[in-house]
Amino acid sequence: AKYNGYKAYGPDGCQMTDEAADIVYAEIQKTDILTGAKLISFEDGMAQGLIEYVGDDCINALYAAIEARSIRPGICKTAGLKLVYSPLNGSGLVPVTHVLGDIGITDITIVPEQKDPDGNFPTCPYPNPEIFEALRLGLELAEKSGADLMLATDPDADRVGIAVKCKDGSYELLSGNEVGVLLLDYICAGRIEQGTMPKNPVMCKSIVSTPLADKVAEHYGVECRNVLTGFKWIGDQIAKLEADGEVDRFIFGFEESYGYLAGPYVRDKDAIIGSMLICEMAAYYRAKGSSIKEELERIYTEYGRYLNKVDSFEFPGLSGMDKMTGIMQNLRVNPPKDFAGDKVVKVVDYKKPEETGLPAANVLIYTLESGATVVVRPSGTEPKIKTYFTTKGKDLAEAEAQKEKLAEACKPLLA
Repeated sequence: AKYNGYKAYGPDGCQMTDEAADIVYAEIQKTDILTGAKLISFEDGMAQGLIEYVGDDCINALYAAIEARSIRPGICKTAGLKLVYSPLNGSGLVPVTHVLGDIGITDITIVPEQKDPDGNFPTCPYPNPEIFEALRLGLELAEKSGADLMLATDPDADRVGIAVKCKDGSYELLSGNEVGVLLLDYICAGRIEQGTMPKNPVMCKSIVSTPLADKVAEHYGVECRNVLTGFKWIGDQIAKLEADGEVDRFIFGFEESYGYLAGPYVRDKDAIIGSMLICEMAAYYRAKGSSIKEELERIYTEYGRYLNKVDSFEFPGLSGMDKMTGIMQNLRVNPPKDFAGDKVVKVVDYKKPEETGLPAANVLIYTLESGATVVVRPSGTEPKIKTYFTTKGKDLAEAEAQKEKLAEACKPLLA
Protein backbone atom coordinates (compact mmCIF):
# COMPACT_ATOMS: atom_id res chain seq x y z
CA ALA A 1 0.00 0.00 0.00
CA LYS A 2 2.79 2.45 0.79
CA TYR A 3 3.99 2.50 -2.84
CA ASN A 4 0.47 3.21 -4.18
CA GLY A 5 1.27 1.72 -7.57
CA TYR A 6 -0.59 -0.27 -10.20
CA LYS A 7 0.23 -2.19 -13.34
CA ALA A 8 -1.20 -1.33 -16.75
CA TYR A 9 -1.89 -4.14 -19.24
CA GLY A 10 -2.26 -3.79 -22.99
CA PRO A 11 -4.86 -5.46 -25.27
CA ASP A 12 -2.59 -8.52 -25.65
CA GLY A 13 -2.73 -9.24 -21.91
CA CYS A 14 0.92 -8.27 -21.45
CA GLN A 15 2.08 -5.53 -19.10
CA MET A 16 2.66 -2.47 -21.24
CA THR A 17 6.22 -2.07 -22.43
CA ASP A 18 7.82 1.37 -22.29
CA GLU A 19 6.59 2.72 -25.62
CA ALA A 20 2.89 2.09 -24.89
CA ALA A 21 3.24 3.12 -21.24
CA ASP A 22 4.75 6.47 -22.32
CA ILE A 23 1.65 7.23 -24.42
CA VAL A 24 -0.68 6.41 -21.52
CA TYR A 25 1.48 8.42 -19.12
CA ALA A 26 1.34 11.45 -21.43
CA GLU A 27 -2.48 11.27 -21.30
CA ILE A 28 -2.40 11.05 -17.49
CA GLN A 29 -0.23 14.18 -17.38
CA LYS A 30 -2.89 16.10 -19.33
CA THR A 31 -5.56 15.24 -16.76
CA ASP A 32 -6.14 17.60 -13.83
CA ILE A 33 -6.14 15.38 -10.75
CA LEU A 34 -8.86 17.48 -9.07
CA THR A 35 -11.29 18.14 -11.92
CA GLY A 36 -10.32 15.51 -14.51
CA ALA A 37 -11.14 12.38 -12.54
CA LYS A 38 -14.80 11.33 -12.79
CA LEU A 39 -16.58 8.97 -10.43
CA ILE A 40 -19.51 6.75 -11.35
CA SER A 41 -21.26 4.15 -9.23
CA PHE A 42 -20.64 0.45 -9.82
CA GLU A 43 -24.27 -0.01 -10.93
CA ASP A 44 -23.94 2.79 -13.53
CA GLY A 45 -20.75 1.18 -14.77
CA MET A 46 -22.58 -2.11 -15.22
CA ALA A 47 -25.51 -0.42 -16.98
CA GLN A 48 -23.18 1.38 -19.40
CA GLY A 49 -21.32 -1.81 -20.25
CA LEU A 50 -18.07 -0.45 -18.76
CA ILE A 51 -17.87 -3.27 -16.23
CA GLU A 52 -18.14 -6.86 -17.32
CA TYR A 53 -17.82 -10.04 -15.27
CA VAL A 54 -15.50 -12.69 -16.60
CA GLY A 55 -17.64 -15.71 -17.45
CA ASP A 56 -17.08 -19.36 -16.57
CA ASP A 57 -16.20 -20.07 -20.20
CA CYS A 58 -13.14 -17.82 -19.89
CA ILE A 59 -12.15 -19.23 -16.48
CA ASN A 60 -12.50 -22.83 -17.70
CA ALA A 61 -10.50 -22.03 -20.83
CA LEU A 62 -7.69 -20.73 -18.59
CA TYR A 63 -7.73 -23.92 -16.50
CA ALA A 64 -7.66 -26.02 -19.68
CA ALA A 65 -4.73 -24.01 -21.09
CA ILE A 66 -2.76 -24.47 -17.86
CA GLU A 67 -3.47 -28.20 -17.56
CA ALA A 68 -2.53 -28.71 -21.23
CA ARG A 69 1.05 -27.70 -20.29
CA SER A 70 1.43 -30.75 -18.06
CA ILE A 71 4.62 -32.63 -18.94
CA ARG A 72 3.53 -36.03 -17.62
CA PRO A 73 -0.29 -36.04 -17.34
CA GLY A 74 -1.61 -38.41 -14.67
CA ILE A 75 1.66 -38.72 -12.70
CA CYS A 76 0.15 -36.99 -9.63
CA LYS A 77 -2.87 -39.29 -9.33
CA THR A 78 -0.87 -42.12 -7.77
CA ALA A 79 1.94 -40.15 -6.09
CA GLY A 80 0.19 -39.56 -2.75
CA LEU A 81 1.73 -36.10 -2.46
CA LYS A 82 0.98 -34.31 0.82
CA LEU A 83 0.86 -30.54 0.48
CA VAL A 84 0.58 -27.45 2.67
CA TYR A 85 -0.57 -24.40 0.75
CA SER A 86 -1.01 -20.72 1.61
CA PRO A 87 -2.61 -18.10 -0.66
CA LEU A 88 -1.19 -15.45 1.76
CA ASN A 89 -4.65 -13.86 2.15
CA GLY A 90 -4.73 -13.28 -1.60
CA SER A 91 -6.46 -14.58 -4.71
CA GLY A 92 -4.79 -17.96 -5.25
CA LEU A 93 -6.98 -20.31 -3.21
CA VAL A 94 -9.67 -21.12 -5.79
CA PRO A 95 -7.55 -21.43 -8.96
CA VAL A 96 -4.60 -23.24 -7.34
CA THR A 97 -6.71 -25.84 -5.51
CA HIS A 98 -8.91 -26.29 -8.61
CA VAL A 99 -5.99 -27.09 -10.93
CA LEU A 100 -4.20 -29.25 -8.34
CA GLY A 101 -7.46 -31.16 -7.75
CA ASP A 102 -7.83 -31.72 -11.50
CA ILE A 103 -4.34 -33.25 -11.77
CA GLY A 104 -4.96 -35.55 -8.78
CA ILE A 105 -3.55 -33.74 -5.73
CA THR A 106 -6.19 -33.74 -3.01
CA ASP A 107 -4.23 -33.98 0.25
CA ILE A 108 -3.88 -30.20 0.62
CA THR A 109 -3.82 -28.48 4.01
CA ILE A 110 -4.54 -24.75 3.72
CA VAL A 111 -2.91 -22.40 6.25
CA PRO A 112 -6.15 -21.33 8.04
CA GLU A 113 -5.02 -17.80 9.03
CA GLN A 114 -4.04 -17.04 5.42
CA LYS A 115 -6.91 -18.75 3.60
CA ASP A 116 -9.32 -15.88 2.91
CA PRO A 117 -8.61 -12.68 0.97
CA ASP A 118 -7.66 -9.83 3.33
CA GLY A 119 -5.97 -6.70 2.02
CA ASN A 120 -4.58 -5.92 5.47
CA PHE A 121 -2.48 -9.12 5.45
CA PRO A 122 -2.74 -9.58 9.22
CA THR A 123 -0.34 -12.55 9.50
CA CYS A 124 2.70 -11.15 7.71
CA PRO A 125 4.00 -7.60 7.41
CA TYR A 126 4.90 -8.06 3.74
CA PRO A 127 3.00 -10.80 1.85
CA ASN A 128 5.90 -11.73 -0.42
CA PRO A 129 6.81 -15.43 -0.89
CA GLU A 130 10.49 -14.39 -1.14
CA ILE A 131 10.43 -13.46 2.56
CA PHE A 132 10.71 -16.09 5.30
CA GLU A 133 8.23 -14.33 7.60
CA ALA A 134 5.45 -14.69 4.99
CA LEU A 135 6.04 -18.46 4.87
CA ARG A 136 6.52 -19.02 8.62
CA LEU A 137 2.95 -20.22 9.40
CA GLY A 138 2.99 -22.55 6.40
CA LEU A 139 6.34 -24.04 7.44
CA GLU A 140 5.09 -24.64 11.00
CA LEU A 141 2.06 -26.45 9.58
CA ALA A 142 4.24 -28.49 7.20
CA GLU A 143 6.45 -29.62 10.09
CA LYS A 144 3.39 -30.63 12.14
CA SER A 145 1.72 -32.54 9.30
CA GLY A 146 4.88 -33.98 7.71
CA ALA A 147 3.97 -32.55 4.29
CA ASP A 148 6.21 -33.32 1.30
CA LEU A 149 6.00 -29.77 0.03
CA MET A 150 4.88 -26.33 1.16
CA LEU A 151 3.70 -23.76 -1.40
CA ALA A 152 2.76 -20.10 -0.97
CA THR A 153 1.42 -17.86 -3.73
CA ASP A 154 1.59 -14.08 -3.47
CA PRO A 155 -1.64 -12.03 -3.20
CA ASP A 156 -2.23 -11.64 -6.95
CA ALA A 157 -1.19 -15.27 -7.54
CA ASP A 158 1.50 -14.59 -10.10
CA ARG A 159 4.47 -15.77 -8.00
CA VAL A 160 4.99 -18.91 -5.93
CA GLY A 161 7.54 -19.79 -3.23
CA ILE A 162 8.26 -23.32 -2.03
CA ALA A 163 9.84 -25.25 0.82
CA VAL A 164 10.82 -28.89 0.29
CA LYS A 165 11.16 -31.66 2.85
CA CYS A 166 14.70 -32.95 3.27
CA LYS A 167 15.76 -36.48 4.24
CA ASP A 168 16.23 -35.50 7.90
CA GLY A 169 12.65 -34.19 8.08
CA SER A 170 13.63 -30.51 8.01
CA TYR A 171 12.34 -28.10 5.38
CA GLU A 172 14.45 -26.02 3.02
CA LEU A 173 13.27 -22.89 1.25
CA LEU A 174 14.36 -22.81 -2.38
CA SER A 175 15.19 -19.58 -4.16
CA GLY A 176 13.44 -18.38 -7.31
CA ASN A 177 16.59 -19.11 -9.28
CA GLU A 178 16.75 -22.68 -7.97
CA VAL A 179 13.09 -23.42 -8.74
CA GLY A 180 13.47 -21.76 -12.17
CA VAL A 181 16.42 -24.00 -13.03
CA LEU A 182 14.68 -27.11 -11.63
CA LEU A 183 11.56 -26.42 -13.71
CA LEU A 184 13.61 -25.72 -16.83
CA ASP A 185 15.50 -29.00 -16.38
CA TYR A 186 12.26 -30.92 -15.69
CA ILE A 187 10.41 -29.43 -18.69
CA CYS A 188 13.31 -29.98 -21.12
CA ALA A 189 14.11 -33.55 -20.05
CA GLY A 190 10.40 -34.46 -19.88
CA ARG A 191 9.42 -33.00 -23.22
CA ILE A 192 12.38 -34.63 -24.98
CA GLU A 193 11.48 -37.97 -23.36
CA GLN A 194 7.77 -37.60 -24.24
CA GLY A 195 8.50 -36.42 -27.79
CA THR A 196 6.66 -33.11 -27.20
CA MET A 197 9.62 -30.73 -27.51
CA PRO A 198 9.01 -28.21 -30.32
CA LYS A 199 11.56 -27.54 -33.03
CA ASN A 200 14.03 -24.74 -32.08
CA PRO A 201 12.66 -24.33 -28.53
CA VAL A 202 13.05 -20.99 -26.72
CA MET A 203 13.19 -20.13 -23.03
CA CYS A 204 13.50 -16.61 -21.58
CA LYS A 205 14.82 -15.19 -18.35
CA SER A 206 15.72 -11.77 -16.97
CA ILE A 207 19.31 -10.51 -17.10
CA VAL A 208 19.50 -10.63 -13.27
CA SER A 209 18.50 -14.31 -13.09
CA THR A 210 21.06 -17.10 -12.71
CA PRO A 211 23.47 -17.91 -15.59
CA LEU A 212 23.07 -21.55 -14.54
CA ALA A 213 19.84 -21.49 -16.59
CA ASP A 214 21.86 -20.59 -19.71
CA LYS A 215 24.00 -23.71 -19.11
CA VAL A 216 20.98 -26.00 -18.59
CA ALA A 217 19.25 -24.61 -21.71
CA GLU A 218 22.42 -25.13 -23.75
CA HIS A 219 22.67 -28.74 -22.50
CA TYR A 220 19.19 -29.49 -23.89
CA GLY A 221 19.64 -27.52 -27.13
CA VAL A 222 17.23 -24.78 -26.07
CA GLU A 223 17.77 -21.14 -27.05
CA CYS A 224 18.00 -18.94 -23.93
CA ARG A 225 16.93 -15.33 -24.44
CA ASN A 226 18.01 -12.87 -21.75
CA VAL A 227 15.69 -9.88 -21.38
CA LEU A 228 15.36 -6.83 -19.15
CA THR A 229 13.94 -7.19 -15.65
CA GLY A 230 10.15 -7.20 -15.57
CA PHE A 231 8.06 -10.09 -16.88
CA LYS A 232 6.59 -7.80 -19.55
CA TRP A 233 9.83 -8.32 -21.50
CA ILE A 234 9.31 -12.10 -21.46
CA GLY A 235 5.72 -11.43 -22.60
CA ASP A 236 7.18 -9.25 -25.35
CA GLN A 237 9.33 -12.17 -26.58
CA ILE A 238 6.23 -14.42 -26.72
CA ALA A 239 4.43 -11.72 -28.75
CA LYS A 240 7.39 -11.56 -31.18
CA LEU A 241 7.32 -15.34 -31.64
CA GLU A 242 3.55 -15.18 -32.15
CA ALA A 243 3.93 -12.45 -34.80
CA ASP A 244 6.28 -14.80 -36.68
CA GLY A 245 3.80 -17.68 -36.41
CA GLU A 246 6.18 -19.55 -34.06
CA VAL A 247 4.53 -19.14 -30.65
CA ASP A 248 4.82 -22.88 -29.89
CA ARG A 249 8.61 -22.53 -29.69
CA PHE A 250 8.23 -20.85 -26.27
CA ILE A 251 8.51 -23.49 -23.53
CA PHE A 252 9.40 -21.59 -20.34
CA GLY A 253 10.20 -18.21 -18.85
CA PHE A 254 11.25 -17.18 -15.35
CA GLU A 255 12.56 -14.42 -13.11
CA GLU A 256 14.61 -14.87 -9.95
CA SER A 257 11.82 -13.15 -7.99
CA TYR A 258 9.69 -16.37 -8.06
CA GLY A 259 7.84 -15.71 -11.34
CA TYR A 260 7.37 -18.63 -13.79
CA LEU A 261 5.44 -19.24 -17.00
CA ALA A 262 5.28 -22.35 -19.20
CA GLY A 263 3.37 -21.78 -22.43
CA PRO A 264 2.03 -18.71 -24.22
CA TYR A 265 -1.59 -18.69 -22.95
CA VAL A 266 -0.91 -15.57 -20.83
CA ARG A 267 1.77 -12.90 -21.12
CA ASP A 268 2.70 -12.62 -17.46
CA LYS A 269 4.09 -14.83 -14.73
CA ASP A 270 1.54 -17.29 -13.35
CA ALA A 271 1.62 -18.97 -9.93
CA ILE A 272 -1.11 -21.42 -10.91
CA ILE A 273 0.93 -23.14 -13.60
CA GLY A 274 4.00 -22.73 -11.39
CA SER A 275 2.23 -24.59 -8.56
CA MET A 276 1.00 -27.32 -10.92
CA LEU A 277 4.42 -28.00 -12.46
CA ILE A 278 6.25 -27.87 -9.10
CA CYS A 279 3.82 -30.50 -7.71
CA GLU A 280 4.10 -32.60 -10.86
CA MET A 281 7.89 -32.41 -10.69
CA ALA A 282 7.81 -33.48 -7.00
CA ALA A 283 5.49 -36.40 -7.85
CA TYR A 284 7.70 -37.57 -10.74
CA TYR A 285 10.93 -37.41 -8.75
CA ARG A 286 9.31 -39.26 -5.85
CA ALA A 287 8.02 -41.95 -8.24
CA LYS A 288 11.57 -42.61 -9.43
CA GLY A 289 12.97 -42.69 -5.90
CA SER A 290 14.43 -39.20 -5.88
CA SER A 291 13.27 -35.78 -4.64
CA ILE A 292 13.37 -32.11 -5.66
CA LYS A 293 16.26 -31.53 -3.22
CA GLU A 294 18.28 -34.47 -4.60
CA GLU A 295 17.67 -33.34 -8.19
CA LEU A 296 18.88 -29.83 -7.31
CA GLU A 297 22.09 -31.34 -5.92
CA ARG A 298 22.45 -33.37 -9.14
CA ILE A 299 22.22 -30.16 -11.17
CA TYR A 300 24.86 -28.47 -8.98
CA THR A 301 27.15 -31.50 -9.29
CA GLU A 302 26.74 -31.47 -13.08
CA TYR A 303 27.11 -27.73 -13.76
CA GLY A 304 28.94 -26.31 -10.70
CA ARG A 305 27.82 -24.85 -7.35
CA TYR A 306 26.27 -21.56 -8.39
CA LEU A 307 25.09 -19.14 -5.72
CA ASN A 308 22.80 -16.19 -6.42
CA LYS A 309 22.08 -13.60 -3.75
CA VAL A 310 20.32 -10.24 -3.79
CA ASP A 311 20.96 -7.37 -1.38
CA SER A 312 18.75 -4.26 -1.18
CA PHE A 313 19.65 -0.73 -0.10
CA GLU A 314 16.66 1.48 0.78
CA PHE A 315 16.55 5.22 0.05
CA PRO A 316 13.36 6.48 1.68
CA GLY A 317 11.90 9.98 1.61
CA LEU A 318 11.81 12.74 -0.99
CA SER A 319 15.59 12.86 -1.40
CA GLY A 320 15.80 9.06 -1.92
CA MET A 321 15.33 9.08 -5.70
CA ASP A 322 17.94 11.86 -6.12
CA LYS A 323 20.41 9.89 -4.01
CA MET A 324 19.85 6.78 -6.15
CA THR A 325 20.34 8.79 -9.36
CA GLY A 326 23.61 10.21 -7.96
CA ILE A 327 24.94 6.75 -7.04
CA MET A 328 24.21 5.31 -10.50
CA GLN A 329 25.77 8.36 -12.16
CA ASN A 330 28.91 8.05 -10.04
CA LEU A 331 29.28 4.35 -10.96
CA ARG A 332 29.27 5.39 -14.62
CA VAL A 333 31.66 8.34 -14.20
CA ASN A 334 34.06 6.51 -11.84
CA PRO A 335 33.70 2.82 -12.72
CA PRO A 336 35.11 0.39 -10.13
CA LYS A 337 38.28 -1.38 -11.32
CA ASP A 338 37.74 -4.35 -9.00
CA PHE A 339 35.52 -5.73 -6.23
CA ALA A 340 37.48 -7.02 -3.22
CA GLY A 341 40.53 -7.50 -5.44
CA ASP A 342 38.56 -9.43 -8.06
CA LYS A 343 39.32 -7.51 -11.25
CA VAL A 344 36.48 -6.17 -13.43
CA VAL A 345 37.03 -7.65 -16.91
CA LYS A 346 33.79 -6.48 -18.55
CA VAL A 347 31.09 -3.89 -17.88
CA VAL A 348 27.74 -3.89 -19.67
CA ASP A 349 25.75 -0.67 -19.31
CA TYR A 350 22.13 -1.30 -20.28
CA LYS A 351 21.62 2.42 -20.81
CA LYS A 352 23.38 1.80 -24.15
CA PRO A 353 20.89 -0.12 -26.32
CA GLU A 354 23.31 0.05 -29.26
CA GLU A 355 25.62 -2.28 -27.27
CA THR A 356 23.06 -4.60 -25.66
CA GLY A 357 20.43 -4.92 -28.41
CA LEU A 358 17.77 -4.37 -25.71
CA PRO A 359 15.74 -1.28 -24.80
CA ALA A 360 17.59 1.18 -22.54
CA ALA A 361 17.51 0.34 -18.82
CA ASN A 362 19.30 1.64 -15.76
CA VAL A 363 21.33 -1.51 -15.07
CA LEU A 364 25.07 -2.13 -14.77
CA ILE A 365 26.55 -5.65 -14.96
CA TYR A 366 30.17 -6.27 -13.96
CA THR A 367 31.87 -9.52 -14.95
CA LEU A 368 34.87 -10.29 -12.76
CA GLU A 369 38.10 -12.20 -13.42
CA SER A 370 36.92 -15.10 -11.23
CA GLY A 371 33.80 -15.53 -13.40
CA ALA A 372 31.55 -13.98 -10.73
CA THR A 373 29.10 -11.23 -11.70
CA VAL A 374 27.80 -8.18 -9.84
CA VAL A 375 24.62 -6.46 -11.06
CA VAL A 376 23.51 -3.04 -9.80
CA ARG A 377 20.02 -1.75 -10.61
CA PRO A 378 17.53 0.61 -9.00
CA SER A 379 14.13 -1.05 -8.44
CA GLY A 380 11.44 0.01 -10.87
CA THR A 381 8.75 -0.02 -8.18
CA GLU A 382 10.41 0.73 -4.83
CA PRO A 383 12.93 3.29 -3.50
CA LYS A 384 15.74 0.71 -3.47
CA ILE A 385 18.96 -0.11 -5.26
CA LYS A 386 19.38 -3.85 -5.63
CA THR A 387 22.68 -5.67 -6.02
CA TYR A 388 22.68 -9.19 -7.47
CA PHE A 389 25.68 -11.46 -6.96
CA THR A 390 26.43 -14.67 -8.84
CA THR A 391 29.37 -16.67 -7.53
CA LYS A 392 30.51 -20.22 -8.23
CA GLY A 393 32.58 -22.44 -5.96
CA LYS A 394 33.61 -26.04 -5.50
CA ASP A 395 30.99 -26.10 -2.72
CA LEU A 396 28.40 -23.82 -1.11
CA ALA A 397 30.79 -22.49 1.56
CA GLU A 398 33.29 -21.29 -1.05
CA ALA A 399 30.57 -19.62 -3.14
CA GLU A 400 29.12 -17.95 -0.02
CA ALA A 401 32.51 -16.65 1.16
CA GLN A 402 33.10 -15.08 -2.25
CA LYS A 403 29.63 -13.47 -2.21
CA GLU A 404 30.27 -11.92 1.24
CA LYS A 405 33.54 -10.39 0.03
CA LEU A 406 31.85 -8.88 -3.02
CA ALA A 407 28.92 -7.56 -0.96
CA GLU A 408 31.28 -5.81 1.49
CA ALA A 409 33.11 -4.20 -1.43
CA CYS A 410 29.77 -2.90 -2.79
CA LYS A 411 28.65 -1.14 0.41
CA PRO A 412 30.85 1.98 0.13
CA LEU A 413 29.85 2.40 -3.53
CA LEU A 414 26.17 2.62 -2.54
CA ALA A 415 26.53 4.79 0.56
